[in-house]
Amino acid sequence: MEITKYAEFLVKSICKEADLVKVSSYESDEGIILDILIPESSMGAVIGKDGRNAKSIRTLLLAYAYIHELGKIKVNIDAF
Repeated sequence: MEITKYAEFLVKSICKEADLVKVSSYESDEGIILDILIPESSMGAVIGKDGRNAKSIRTLLLAYAYIHELGKIKVNIDAF
């Protein structure tokens, strides 16, 4: 499983409108950048209380990248 599929799986597990979740990745000189787009209505669930869910998602993705030796990653979570 690649990191975009893993990120999509994590976020879709939390979102109410899972079919609208979009995850894209691209490489830059900083490493891999993951852009996660979610519906505005699901933003509260993905961010969580005091940002705990978002921090957990980032931690899991960093662990995945470390295990698979992908280098640095940056995770951007945004709503549309």
